[in-house]
Amino acid sequence: MENSGSRRGSVAALSGVRILDLGRVLAAPWGTQMLADLGAEVIKVERLTGSDERVYGPACLPGPDGRPSAHSAFHNCANRNKKSIAVDLATPRGRDLILALAAQCDVLVENFVPGKAAKLGLGYEAVRAANPRIIYASLSGYGQDGPLSDRPGYDAVFQARSGLMSVTGIPDGQPGAGPMRVGPSIIDVTTGYNFAIGILGALYHRDAAGGEGQQIDVALLDSAIAVQSHTLANYLISGEQPPRQGSAGNGGHPAAIFECLDGAIYISAGTDQFFGTVCKVLGCEELIDDPRFPTIGMRGENREALNAVIVPLIARWRTADLFAALEAARVPCSLVNEYDDVRRDEQVVHRRIFRSFPGATGVVGEVPTVANPIRYSGTPIRYDLAPPAIGEHTDAVLGDLLHLDAGTLAELRRDRVIG
Repeated sequence: MENSGSRRGSVAALSGVRILDLGRVLAAPWGTQMLADLGAEVIKVERLTGSDERVYGPACLPGPDGRPSAHSAFHNCANRNKKSIAVDLATPRGRDLILALAAQCDVLVENFVPGKAAKLGLGYEAVRAANPRIIYASLSGYGQDGPLSDRPGYDAVFQARSGLMSVTGIPDGQPGAGPMRVGPSIIDVTTGYNFAIGILGALYHRDAAGGEGQQIDVALLDSAIAVQSHTLANYLISGEQPPRQGSAGNGGHPAAIFECLDGAIYISAGTDQFFGTVCKVLGCEELIDDPRFPTIGMRGENREALNAVIVPLIARWRTADLFAALEAARVPCSLVNEYDDVRRDEQVVHRRIFRSFPGATGVVGEVPTVANPIRYSGTPIRYDLAPPAIGEHTDAVLGDLLHLDAGTLAELRRDRVIG
């Protein structure tokens, strides 16, 4: 992997924006990392023992003593470009420090169960009193209101509750059939993106449109339903529950995983143009004029009849040979890559999607990271700060922003207000 680094001398898109990040685990930290990558100064507020995601496994980077460090995969994936301060929010002095910092920030982020921030003295009204221009961004499982608003929840819970699991997995009647969770925490990540978009919109309204500060309410359940887009649109129009389709596409056919002699290949050739090209590559041109398969819709409806012809033909090929033939014919397709394959993929290497941070505090070796998917021509994405150690920047942030001297910091640390 190449070391990270942004173009020196260039101004990032969100330079000058300061965010106080009380978020934990994945969705909220993911959203604030997106904003940090765009140039915002993000101050991550952690408990004295560290934020929850630091212990989420299974993988942790090794520390200097050879034991697992407080740099878990969950922490590292969502906290680059941030400064960490450790503050006990349950203490009155800890709360006062946060309110004083909020007075100098553009955004405060929290993802407590609704009502918890207010009990800590850090609800929207208290923070707005300290800074009327603040964007107070709240992320929760079920939203800030409603009969379930006070309940906790995690990614897979919302995959189930939103209906996403019901349309994911192997079709009924086939081996292994049944609802299935999407592998990565896709609802957390999607909600994080929605969270970042909401914050950007509120900042624009305040600063460019002459508006005011406001509270943002983003929920995992709302995002889990929204991410299903066209699948839910089909249900709303037809009233029918969409079936699970395994690896099959949502349009015409062939669009699925097919088995070759030595492995699997994914082919997505639902359109008329690509269908005809696949038929030519496979040597079954007669299917192009077959009355069962003239349109995208009919190929989807008659996929079993189409499979009866093309599956045996595909099974005669080696994956590399069929992939090469389809690529040459410009048919959308891919080998079914594992992560080792992804890291070596020529396009992935060219785009520098895998990067690393050398010299991170509290770990041995480099910290790997996955690049931000946004590319700007004029305001580069930042890769300046490795995911921080617990409280790595406490003294610097409180000294710079609140002008606390060394004696005051030592007293606060002795009294377990900061770490």
